[in-house]
Amino acid sequence: MNNAEKRAAAPGTLRLLPWTTPEGKPCYLSADSDHSRLPLLADDVEAGQLDSAQQVLGGARAVLADPGAGEQALRFALVRAVESLTDALRIAASRGARLCAGES
Repeated sequence: MNNAEKRAAAPGTLRLLPWTTPEGKPCYLSADSDHSRLPLLADDVEAGQLDSAQQVLGGARAVLADPGAGEQALRFALVRAVESLTDALRIAASRGARLCAGES
Protein backbone atom coordinates (compact mmCIF):
# COMPACT_ATOMS: atom_id res chain seq x y z
CA MET A 1 0.00 0.00 0.00
CA ASN A 2 1.49 3.34 -1.02
CA ASN A 3 1.36 6.54 1.08
CA ALA A 4 -1.78 7.88 -0.63
CA GLU A 5 -3.59 4.60 0.02
CA LYS A 6 -2.45 4.64 3.67
CA ARG A 7 -3.81 8.19 4.11
CA ALA A 8 -7.09 7.15 2.51
CA ALA A 9 -7.29 4.09 4.77
CA ALA A 10 -7.41 6.30 7.87
CA PRO A 11 -10.78 5.99 9.59
CA GLY A 12 -13.42 8.45 8.47
CA THR A 13 -11.58 9.63 5.36
CA LEU A 14 -11.79 8.70 1.70
CA ARG A 15 -12.93 5.55 -0.10
CA LEU A 16 -10.46 3.98 -2.52
CA LEU A 17 -12.41 3.39 -5.73
CA PRO A 18 -12.02 0.23 -7.85
CA TRP A 19 -10.57 2.11 -10.83
CA THR A 20 -7.65 4.41 -11.56
CA THR A 21 -7.08 7.58 -13.53
CA PRO A 22 -5.89 7.25 -17.14
CA GLU A 23 -2.38 7.78 -15.74
CA GLY A 24 -2.82 4.81 -13.38
CA LYS A 25 -3.19 6.85 -10.19
CA PRO A 26 -5.71 5.79 -7.51
CA CYS A 27 -9.12 7.45 -7.35
CA TYR A 28 -10.83 8.28 -4.07
CA LEU A 29 -14.34 9.29 -3.08
CA SER A 30 -15.47 11.53 -0.29
CA ALA A 31 -19.21 11.09 0.20
CA ASP A 32 -21.68 11.56 3.00
CA SER A 33 -23.66 8.47 2.05
CA ASP A 34 -22.71 4.98 0.90
CA HIS A 35 -26.06 4.90 -0.92
CA SER A 36 -25.53 7.70 -3.43
CA ARG A 37 -24.85 6.95 -7.10
CA LEU A 38 -21.06 6.87 -7.15
CA PRO A 39 -20.58 4.54 -4.15
CA LEU A 40 -23.24 2.21 -5.59
CA LEU A 41 -21.47 2.28 -8.97
CA ALA A 42 -18.19 1.46 -7.20
CA ASP A 43 -19.91 -1.46 -5.43
CA ASP A 44 -21.17 -2.76 -8.81
CA VAL A 45 -17.72 -2.42 -10.39
CA GLU A 46 -16.14 -4.27 -7.45
CA ALA A 47 -18.69 -7.08 -7.80
CA GLY A 48 -17.93 -7.33 -11.52
CA GLN A 49 -14.20 -7.38 -10.89
CA LEU A 50 -14.54 -10.17 -8.33
CA ASP A 51 -16.77 -12.17 -10.69
CA SER A 52 -14.23 -11.69 -13.46
CA ALA A 53 -11.45 -12.82 -11.11
CA GLN A 54 -13.32 -16.07 -10.44
CA GLN A 55 -13.58 -16.70 -14.18
CA VAL A 56 -9.90 -15.86 -14.71
CA LEU A 57 -8.95 -18.24 -11.90
CA GLY A 58 -10.91 -21.05 -13.54
CA GLY A 59 -9.26 -20.37 -16.88
CA ALA A 60 -5.79 -20.18 -15.35
CA ARG A 61 -6.31 -23.48 -13.56
CA ALA A 62 -7.38 -25.09 -16.84
CA VAL A 63 -4.28 -23.78 -18.63
CA LEU A 64 -2.00 -24.97 -15.82
CA ALA A 65 -3.64 -28.40 -15.86
CA ASP A 66 -3.00 -28.77 -19.60
CA PRO A 67 0.51 -30.17 -20.10
CA GLY A 68 0.33 -29.14 -23.76
CA ALA A 69 -0.43 -25.49 -23.05
CA GLY A 70 2.00 -23.32 -24.92
CA GLU A 71 3.90 -20.25 -23.85
CA GLN A 72 1.30 -17.92 -25.35
CA ALA A 73 -1.55 -19.52 -23.38
CA LEU A 74 0.48 -19.45 -20.16
CA ARG A 75 1.46 -15.79 -20.65
CA PHE A 76 -2.15 -14.82 -21.39
CA ALA A 77 -3.39 -16.62 -18.28
CA LEU A 78 -0.69 -15.01 -16.15
CA VAL A 79 -1.40 -11.50 -17.46
CA ARG A 80 -5.13 -11.90 -16.74
CA ALA A 81 -4.35 -13.35 -13.29
CA VAL A 82 -2.11 -10.37 -12.44
CA GLU A 83 -4.86 -7.96 -13.53
CA SER A 84 -7.43 -9.77 -11.41
CA LEU A 85 -5.13 -9.95 -8.39
CA THR A 86 -4.45 -6.21 -8.69
CA ASP A 87 -8.21 -5.55 -8.70
CA ALA A 88 -8.82 -7.90 -5.77
CA LEU A 89 -6.07 -6.27 -3.67
CA ARG A 90 -7.50 -2.81 -4.40
CA ILE A 91 -10.96 -4.02 -3.33
CA ALA A 92 -9.51 -5.57 -0.16
CA ALA A 93 -7.70 -2.33 0.72
CA SER A 94 -10.84 -0.29 0.12
CA ARG A 95 -13.10 -2.59 2.13
CA GLY A 96 -10.56 -2.95 4.92
CA ALA A 97 -10.33 0.82 5.23
CA ARG A 98 -14.11 1.07 5.39
CA LEU A 99 -14.25 -1.63 8.08
CA CYS A 100 -11.70 0.30 10.15
CA ALA A 101 -13.67 3.51 9.63
CA GLY A 102 -16.82 1.78 10.86
CA GLU A 103 -15.10 0.79 14.11
CA SER A 104 -14.35 4.43 15.01
